[in-house]
Amino acid sequence: MKSTELLDQFLQANPEIEIFEVILHDLNGIHRGKWLPREQIYKLFEGGYKMPQSTCSLDSWGRDLEQLVAETGDTDGICTPHPETLAVVPWAEKPTAQIIVSMLSPDGETDYPADPRVVLQQVVARYQKLGLTPVVASEMEFHLFEIDRDQFGRPKHTQRSLDGSPALGGETYGIDAMRQMAPIMDAINSAASEQNLPVDTLISEFGASQCEINLHHQDSALRACDQASMLRRAIRSVAWQQGKMATFMAKPFAEDVGNGMHIHFSLLDSSGNNAFDNGTPEGSEVLQHAVAGCLQVMADCVAIFAPNINSYRRLVPGCYAPTTPTWGYENRTTALRIPAGDGAAMRIEHRVAGADANVYLTVAAMLAGALYGIENKLTPPSVTTGDAAELEMPTDQQLPCYWSDALQLFEQSRFIADYLGEEFQSVYAQSKHMEKAEFDSRVTLLEYDAYL
Repeated sequence: MKSTELLDQFLQANPEIEIFEVILHDLNGIHRGKWLPREQIYKLFEGGYKMPQSTCSLDSWGRDLEQLVAETGDTDGICTPHPETLAVVPWAEKPTAQIIVSMLSPDGETDYPADPRVVLQQVVARYQKLGLTPVVASEMEFHLFEIDRDQFGRPKHTQRSLDGSPALGGETYGIDAMRQMAPIMDAINSAASEQNLPVDTLISEFGASQCEINLHHQDSALRACDQASMLRRAIRSVAWQQGKMATFMAKPFAEDVGNGMHIHFSLLDSSGNNAFDNGTPEGSEVLQHAVAGCLQVMADCVAIFAPNINSYRRLVPGCYAPTTPTWGYENRTTALRIPAGDGAAMRIEHRVAGADANVYLTVAAMLAGALYGIENKLTPPSVTTGDAAELEMPTDQQLPCYWSDALQLFEQSRFIADYLGEEFQSVYAQSKHMEKAEFDSRVTLLEYDAYL
């Protein structure tokens, strides 16, 4: 079916729509774009919608990379729409719809390699050449806070003890806790349903004011990431509409648990069978190769899994986040977990990324690592049993726990250049160095407290 036919069907089914939000993802996973009136939406589908290619590489405050702009003259690229992402926006005041786009070259002939969606698309294409199809699902943790902050600018919990202090825990899997949050959770589920986002489960998590939401697996990695990104948007928007603030920040409080994003994936062969399943609890050689590849390049990818200064507050011992490249069967303390269950559902759960990571880049890096292992027939290290945090590993075998170290590994990685692209590698590093320099140049309240 032609893309304009899908648009025609959507317009006919939603005659009340007045505005279209055109959404482009930048390297931080922030939604950039414009609003188009209904009468101009066909212009987008005819290749007449342009934005600066540098939009993909804006920093967290929306600032251009000066070096990139100087090198390219801030050239425009053509935005290509993905009609399967058309959806109504139920929280908007005016009748509104949304659609995801990705960036092309100025002539519209080639993909822009620093667009996160394109980075993932190119990794998936390499799998297709091998006759393999990734199946992906995401689990994301987030906090629900009050909109008003305290006198120091810190967020305030929605789950509190009788004395007003934060609750000691989030009543993990607590039915009563979920019932107390029912209005906002019902609103999130309703919005997800209207946007065709296949929510699997929604639970209260370990930390105070913390929740987790899971999506059903998809046999298209791009569709899975589109849904995860739009679900984050829906959660934030609905929470704000309900008088709360939802955040996917990795570590809102130093003393509490952080927010992770766990990605589950398997591979279908050309016959539609799970390539990880060989009828044994251990899984196939393909599974072993994939695990080995993910582990071997994991440190190179931490700059993607932990994309900002706050991300590294989560990657510390005792915070339920992996700090070493380990794997195990049914072991939630390892970086890679092989869940138990039906062999047809044999899969890898990648547990390193924070909920603040760009989901497209996270899945791209994860799948690229597995592909690296499969193509080179790598063998994984021994399975970890017990608490992975108690393992004594040499420093050079641990994951980087500082932003500067992670960026250095990322920039020097031949794997990143070969599997995710040299232009992406350069632009991403530039963006992160600019963001890091901003934090490095600021005087903090803690410094005033210690030295004033």
